[in-house]
Amino acid sequence: MRHGSLRVRLLIGALVWIALALAVAGWGLRDLFRQHTRQQLEVQLVHQLDRLSAAVNPGPQVQVDLDRMAGETRFDTPLSGLYWQVDVIPPGGAPQLGAARSRSLWDEVLALPPEGAVRLPASQGHAVLQLPFPPDRTLLAVSRPLQLPDAGAPLLRVTVAADEALLAEPVQRFTRMLWVALGLLAAGLVLAVAVQLQLALRPLNLLREQLGAVRTGVATRLEGPFPRELQPLVHEFNHVLGANADIVQRARTQAGNLAHALHTPLSILGNAAAQERSPLAQLVQEQVATAQRQVDYHLARARAAAAIRATGLRTPVRQPVEALLRTMRRLHAGRPLEFVLAGCDPELAFRGEPQDLFETLGNLLDNAGKWARRRVELQVHREGDQLCFTVDDDGPGIPPAQRERIFERGERLDEQRAGAGLGLDIVRELAQTYGGRVSAEDAPLGGLRMRLHLPAAVQA
Repeated sequence: MRHGSLRVRLLIGALVWIALALAVAGWGLRDLFRQHTRQQLEVQLVHQLDRLSAAVNPGPQVQVDLDRMAGETRFDTPLSGLYWQVDVIPPGGAPQLGAARSRSLWDEVLALPPEGAVRLPASQGHAVLQLPFPPDRTLLAVSRPLQLPDAGAPLLRVTVAADEALLAEPVQRFTRMLWVALGLLAAGLVLAVAVQLQLALRPLNLLREQLGAVRTGVATRLEGPFPRELQPLVHEFNHVLGANADIVQRARTQAGNLAHALHTPLSILGNAAAQERSPLAQLVQEQVATAQRQVDYHLARARAAAAIRATGLRTPVRQPVEALLRTMRRLHAGRPLEFVLAGCDPELAFRGEPQDLFETLGNLLDNAGKWARRRVELQVHREGDQLCFTVDDDGPGIPPAQRERIFERGERLDEQRAGAGLGLDIVRELAQTYGGRVSAEDAPLGGLRMRLHLPAAVQA
């Protein structure tokens, strides 16, 4: 839960609180309905108790006017669940239970407690009792003493009782309806919470998409209708992206300044040594050339490493490729050599610095131009998440056993050709720095095919 989905944690928390709230609400409503039903039954019993008290006729013997009790048929149905009883309480003697009783009692008698054990609330004028009833029932009863005005009339106790099972059925029916209603309410609340979470977390999905666009180079900063709570985070992200871009730009500038600062004294030393024919001058020329190659090599690696750590890099391929082909045509203008772009989708983009694309592809084209007789072909296509640059020439080619040697530092298979043997090594190092690779194969034109793989940027 601590490292899981934020959506799942919020949903589980909402479900727990919904379940607890509905359970407490269901229990409380059920209890309130049970109390209300009990109070309604008690009110009905008191009403029947008043009718029974009015139906008792004065006289030495207990007489009940049954016509006044005829409104409730359950009093006449045996064991119907609704009963009345009149007891005689002589002074100082044992009470005569069931001196008069409803037909619904049949041959049973309500077992009331002794008269002195029942206290009447002053505000009610009757007592509420729970009486056992065979075989295993419980009755809710209301009872009051009744003193008739005739001389010598005994004290009476009138009681009306109802089976508490009469309460169970409406309570059970209400409980079933209540849980169905609460279940529908719970489903609605869960759906509302799910929709609310979807709407509330949608800005986070937008933020993730924007970050992915920045990482793949489609965008350079976070843009979008973010809510007020996310605006500080978006601002900090954009600040970090800007600072990162500044660091990369400063690193690139420093690398260029270093290259320029070293190039001038190395050129002066090389030119001065070229005017001499002594062994010392030859040694100086060799060391200056080595130093120049080392400077170019390490500056290229440093620039590529800085580019890899940057975000938002995206270099369209079509324009740099066409510019390189124009440059190669001018560079090899003294030969009947043709540089052809066989295929390149305008939507393709390199996830890296433009200088590194020029560096790697330029070395491959220049190397192919040195060996080609009449034609060099370049084709660019996408393979998964990488770009594949294929450079073919119609030159003499290289035997398979010697193809790995051309990527070694300072290695030259033909000393008659111009070059220092460092270009293809720089190409391999840059490709590996970007997570790509370079390889040599047989070309359909009869010469050598160089295949360069570099990371592709997501299409805009």
